[in-house]
Amino acid sequence: MQPQIRRQHHMPFGAQLTAAGEVRFRLWAPAARQVDVILYDSGGTQPLAMRSLPGGWFELETGAARPGSRYRLRLDGVREVADPASRCNPEGVHGPSEVIDPCAFAEGTFAGVAARLEHLARLGVTAVELMPVAAFPGTRGWGYDGVLPYAPQGSYGTPQELKALIASAHRHGLAMLLDVVYNHFGPEGNYLHWYAPQFFTERHVTPWGPAINFDGPDSATVREFFIHNALYWLEEYHFDGLRLDAIHAVHDESEPHIVNQIARAARAAEGRSRTIYLTLENLDNAVRFLGAAGAAATCDAQWNDDAHHCLHVLLSGESGGYYADYARQPQALLCRALAQGFAYQGEPSGYLGRPRGESSAHLPPSAFVNFLQNHDQIGNRARGERLSALLPDEAALRAAAAVLLLAPAPPLLFMGEEWAATEPFPWFCDFEPQLAARVRAHRNRELPGSADPAAASTYACARLDWRRLEEPRHAQALQYHRRLLAIRRREIAPLLARLRAGSCTRSADGAAFTVEWAAGEQLLRLSANLSATAAPRVGSAAGRVIFATQGDAGAGLAGEQLAPWSVLWLLESGA
Repeated sequence: MQPQIRRQHHMPFGAQLTAAGEVRFRLWAPAARQVDVILYDSGGTQPLAMRSLPGGWFELETGAARPGSRYRLRLDGVREVADPASRCNPEGVHGPSEVIDPCAFAEGTFAGVAARLEHLARLGVTAVELMPVAAFPGTRGWGYDGVLPYAPQGSYGTPQELKALIASAHRHGLAMLLDVVYNHFGPEGNYLHWYAPQFFTERHVTPWGPAINFDGPDSATVREFFIHNALYWLEEYHFDGLRLDAIHAVHDESEPHIVNQIARAARAAEGRSRTIYLTLENLDNAVRFLGAAGAAATCDAQWNDDAHHCLHVLLSGESGGYYADYARQPQALLCRALAQGFAYQGEPSGYLGRPRGESSAHLPPSAFVNFLQNHDQIGNRARGERLSALLPDEAALRAAAAVLLLAPAPPLLFMGEEWAATEPFPWFCDFEPQLAARVRAHRNRELPGSADPAAASTYACARLDWRRLEEPRHAQALQYHRRLLAIRRREIAPLLARLRAGSCTRSADGAAFTVEWAAGEQLLRLSANLSATAAPRVGSAAGRVIFATQGDAGAGLAGEQLAPWSVLWLLESGA
């Protein structure tokens, strides 16, 4: 990738360096009467009054601050808070913010990720996605309880080190994506309720309380806050894309929807100079946020929970909770998910007690990110077990990986999945004691027997032991994933731009299935038996074998039978 010029993203919030070498502080605090900037230096604290502006804004330009200055905002003379648009909060969400020069950064590391980039490049992946890095309370957490959306978490490293990580990824030929949370703020360290209650609305309710105000009175500034946040990560840090978390909990009855507005702003800001990749999570399976790759006001892809749930039921036999919707006919629903994206396209969901989803057959396979594991699906278990720890039959996991990594939809691997890591990934946090106790009790009611999320040992057990790569089982798993991704790069990637939704055929008993995708005069065909017993093959077996779980070109086929846990990929060319 070409070297990129660092620039400052200009926004109406936070601390901004001016052309005159001063710092402009700006805060939206419509519920406050007076706001001061408190500068901390070797001589103590220095309060500077901000002038009141129309619309609830306060502003100060001063030469007393510079890059590296630590500051808080004092509200009505009684409460000091971090800047909600802080670019850096090195002492945590309760500590002072720091003025940053976005154009200056030195090479460094960010949470040790940079040291693993060569491993990922050799694996054959093309992009790395970070879970949210917005500053959250404590020193350990998943990142979904962030309260300062512009400040990288201090325990991970500095803004400069995060920028260095992204630059290093680009040198390895890897794109870098960031998970962002625009549906709620975390429960500790968020003071917006006190001085800008207009950020929230009682008109909509989320699992985390009152919703963020995207469509009520005074919502224009709230919308601007999050639009600028998306642009900030893309422009100042050179992230190559974003994953928008839990869009089903972003309530916006106005037009355009905030998700579409963020997408349009992101596309317009970068123009044609680079490709921005936008994905989202949406349990409602709504299609309004998805369109052709790079379309002006839509996202490129959605994480496909349907495909995951089908595969998980087939592999594990589990049918509790939301898996109940997939337990009766997992092969049929998987077939539909692989061919058309969503398995539920308006059908009733017994788990939700209402219809779920919309028709998705008009969308290309590239609009759906498929996966066998991710942070949610592992962390939603009481002990956070991975599939590699749950499944006694490695053939089942290998078959599922062959479906995932060679299907046209972009595949996602969770960290360590490529070498069958067995370390769990339970949910963990580092809240203050009273909040931690409430969270612990809630977690045990929801998932009895859960690991204590606030215990340091819960976090420690989730860390990968890279030394295990030397063990034969893990080395073989890594080699297998490298092989599959090499086949994807050689055989599947050249077809992707021409592939459209596929068609599916199943055997009478439903155990085996065949999915076909047309790409001009070529036909990509998957025949699979994801069960522990042999099953009759269905559909055509024509074409060149590009992969088979059992070895050579006749792999998995005994006459017209598919062996247990067998996967056969073929590419048929037209006359």
